Amino acid sequence: MDLRLGDRPVIVTGGGAGIGAAIALLLANEGAVPVIFDRQPLAAGFEAELRSAQPRSLVFQLDVRDDAACIRAVADTVQALGGIAGLVNNAGANDHVGLDAGVPAFSASLQLNLVSVYRLAHLCLPHLRASRGAIVNIGSKTAVTGQGGTSAYVAAKAAMLGLTREWALDLRGHGIRVNCVIPAETWTPMYASELARSPDPAAARAAIERHIPLGGRMTRADEIARAVVFHLSDAASHTTGQWLFVDGGYTHLDRMAQGIATG
Repeated sequence: MDLRLGDRPVIVTGGGAGIGAAIALLLANEGAVPVIFDRQPLAAGFEAELRSAQPRSLVFQLDVRDDAACIRAVADTVQALGGIAGLVNNAGANDHVGLDAGVPAFSASLQLNLVSVYRLAHLCLPHLRASRGAIVNIGSKTAVTGQGGTSAYVAAKAAMLGLTREWALDLRGHGIRVNCVIPAETWTPMYASELARSPDPAAARAAIERHIPLGGRMTRADEIARAVVFHLSDAASHTTGQWLFVDGGYTHLDRMAQGIATG
């Protein structure tokens, strides 16, 4: 793709691995300047690839729940790069905080999966207004399907869908577009770690993939990244307030109609 993103600074929370890393790398290859906010240091190989594609890339090792750290990192980004043209709210974790966990655990999960999304949008807002930039939220199919045993994460991701529509309306006068890209079963190192806890990870993966209508396979992280980067670009100049499911039809298509037995 040539999306003419040259030198646009874009913050990607949770951009050090998995879907976030795929987004950051594609941004770099499209000429944008990724600014990664992540709790963990980057893997050496990924950092080398990122900086080879875009030497001006910035990395801030921080927790998106840390207000002071986020304030400093946004200010440092603007000082170094002259502004902010995009924000990708990707950081978060399906931490399986269910009804039995209690209010403190529920509140702590919302701090990571929802309050941080508001925090970054709030901090970036003056700069996004100046650039007439874009926000892309990374959702989850659990917001519309439920999952069981994960009340906090589902609540956060459902709220993210509402915020996408609210912010799209609220910010329309500033030319800021806000959309949500929604993965379902996406193969990442985190997903692999989850399956590794099962007695037979290969069989567990195969059982999941049988339920994915398009191709009978999980979505790749780079497929999510392409949708995100498109929505950050001027190619999506009249698209806002949308929820885009990039999931091989997993969330909405009738699996029986695909000849795939449901479990």
